[in-house]
Amino acid sequence: RYLLLILMDAERAWSYAMQLKQEANTEPRKRFHLLSRLRKAVKHAEELERLCESNRVDAKTKLEAQAYMAYLTGMLRFEHQEWKAAMEAFNKCKTIYEKLANAFTEEQAVLYNQRVEEISPNIRYCAYNIGDQSAMNELMQMRLRSGGTEGLLAEKLEALITQTRAKQAATMSEVEWRGRTVPVKIDKVRIFLLGLADNEAAIAQAENEETKERLFESLLSECRDAIQAVREELKPDQKQREHSLENDSGKVSNIQYLHSYLTYIKLSTAIKRNESMAKSLQKALLQQQRSDEDGKRSPRPQDLIRLYDIILQNLVELTQLPGLEEDKNFQKEIGLKTLVYKAYRCFFIAQSYVLVKKWSEALVLYERVLKYAREVQSGAGAHRNSLKELPDVQDLITQVNAEKYSLQAAAILDANDPHETESPSQVKDGKPLSERFETFCLDPSLVSKQVSLVHFPPGFQPIPCKPLFFDLALNHVAFPPLEDKVEQKAKSGLTGYIKGIFGFKS
Repeated sequence: RYLLLILMDAERAWSYAMQLKQEANTEPRKRFHLLSRLRKAVKHAEELERLCESNRVDAKTKLEAQAYMAYLTGMLRFEHQEWKAAMEAFNKCKTIYEKLANAFTEEQAVLYNQRVEEISPNIRYCAYNIGDQSAMNELMQMRLRSGGTEGLLAEKLEALITQTRAKQAATMSEVEWRGRTVPVKIDKVRIFLLGLADNEAAIAQAENEETKERLFESLLSECRDAIQAVREELKPDQKQREHSLENDSGKVSNIQYLHSYLTYIKLSTAIKRNESMAKSLQKALLQQQRSDEDGKRSPRPQDLIRLYDIILQNLVELTQLPGLEEDKNFQKEIGLKTLVYKAYRCFFIAQSYVLVKKWSEALVLYERVLKYAREVQSGAGAHRNSLKELPDVQDLITQVNAEKYSLQAAAILDANDPHETESPSQVKDGKPLSERFETFCLDPSLVSKQVSLVHFPPGFQPIPCKPLFFDLALNHVAFPPLEDKVEQKAKSGLTGYIKGIFGFKS
């Protein structure tokens, strides 16, 4: 318990120092507090090592305390840029962890070896600052294998790489592309072009898809920054170019041609990244049945179609680069690449139609794939070297021929199977179960949550309305004459009046 109290104090001081290190990027004054917390962590580690010298502590804990003390001391010296003292402390820590890894089981050795891998870049960085030039190459390889470093060294290593490239860029004055030499006066562009070969080599040597994707994103980000720097130089050059190149139409200025070159690099890198993603998806498609058994979502051909759409759009942009309109070889090369990717796009569209049993559409698309592939083979000629990096169309032709025979067989079997043809039509017509009791079919929707049993809400039905009575005979009835009755009433009325005058009463 006493050991844990001091260990927690040391860890608290160290973690606060790491937080301050991130904040010191924007607030430099926090660096003083960072060094203070690291010294506090070292003080607690010294107290921990002193307590572990007791006879009650086993040998393993003593060694771990010594390694912990050496690690924190090395980090403090590293921040003070005392490279020799930091290297000695890190080497001591590394030696202890290596011995502990060899002395215990494989499960415990994994943890110790992980610590060794974390310390090794710091040791090589200290060696480089002491004067060991070979350490720089090892640091670059560590960075490329991991796709980037973490912790105390990450920021310093990135700054070191940029500084090294900046020194090399001072001697770089021009670049040659497609037979034209262009001067490079922008430092950011020089640094990017010098690191281009290293970045491409790192992508080729990447161990997994995640690392490769991270390196692609890093390269594209650097390329976009370089293009932005060229655009800023290109804006004031527009008016001058319009006046100076009136007599030399068809030829762009050097800065515009450099912009086209960087745009070509960006689009080519984007095409390679999408092609790499397409390859990984194709591998996943081959293992589709295994994925289905694991319960995971399996990839579909539709996922690949989108990637090839983006690739084709990038190729269209390549053909529109300023300064390359008259380059027939370049246009021919891009045309052949377009045919290759169109063939693959058609192939996966056909695969998506096969999944929904649209045999005719899939067969037509397979024929279109063969058409594109034969055009590539007939037009390759002198451009075979540029097509080496692309997928082989001969393999695609072989695969399409095999798929065509499978498709024809599946179409025949589907046409001869009445149950397969009858049940989908009954499901598609949307009739509820109450209207198809007489027809038997295997409808999987009946056991789902969206089963269709009856029409709901029910439809309207006609019902008799409340009767209305009309006297239609009234206009056709002839009433009896009443004149005689009217006259008699009038006579009796006059006689009674006269009798009343003379006093006669009946």
